[in-house]
Amino acid sequence: MDGHEFLAERFEENRNQLKAVAYRMLGSASEAEDAVQEAWIRLSRSDDRAIENLGGWLTTVVGRVCLDMLRSRRSRREEPLGTGVPEEHASGPDLGDGPGADPEQQALMADSVGIAMLVVLETLEPAERLAFVLHDMFAVPFDEIAGVVDRTPAATRQLASRARRRVQGVEPAPDPSLARKREVVAAFLAAARDGDFEALVAVLDPDVVVRSDIGVDGVGAPALVRGAEAVARQAMMFAPFARSAQHALVDGEPAVIATREGRRFSVMVFTVVRDRVVEMSVIGDPARLPGLDLTVLND
Repeated sequence: MDGHEFLAERFEENRNQLKAVAYRMLGSASEAEDAVQEAWIRLSRSDDRAIENLGGWLTTVVGRVCLDMLRSRRSRREEPLGTGVPEEHASGPDLGDGPGADPEQQALMADSVGIAMLVVLETLEPAERLAFVLHDMFAVPFDEIAGVVDRTPAATRQLASRARRRVQGVEPAPDPSLARKREVVAAFLAAARDGDFEALVAVLDPDVVVRSDIGVDGVGAPALVRGAEAVARQAMMFAPFARSAQHALVDGEPAVIATREGRRFSVMVFTVVRDRVVEMSVIGDPARLPGLDLTVLND
């Protein structure tokens, strides 16, 4: 058996679980199969020798593929799953009955993916849905999910918690802190516009982290900056763009859209805790920007 055949065999061992993950995310057996096939393509192009936990790696890859598909679906304004049940939803995915399968676990999985569950999942934001499905249904740690949704583990835990309350039939109350979070972001922008270093430091958590996919200066490899003073110095360079920045929400979190010559070139997503910015994710990769679940705010 050559290396490719061995890799394919290992992938097949995980196929049923991957289909179950994708079906819960997408609510469509055919789309779930597409997501699993995309995971195989990505695996076949990767150095599998560097993958320590193949099952975990594939699960997070499928999660990322499904997240992109959900966001693309929203951008096309497709209708959510209604009361009518398409044929492919009626029987659910093939959860597998091969050697070593746990019948009790299969029954629990089948119950959890009923039509009622899919209807509820359709009401969740894509990132909430991913956090809930991967963590609550497949026990993927928040540390791993955080990398898929570009959030901190704490913020990812909050996504899953909001989704869990809705799935359990308790509609989460509007977040009373969102307005305050936006005030903190507005204060950050004002300080950046004015070049006020001390005001920037004051609004940042001492251990604030900025993750960027476009490098410190807007080009180059992904970058990470840590610490209030270091982040404040970087924010000072943002001043020209802060003057024309637009407020927005990304997956329900406050964000800022930066433009250059009238064109959007980056989105900065803020995580605010106790009136301080604890994390910022700067997304400038042109391939990622169209897939963001982004709402532009008028004020």
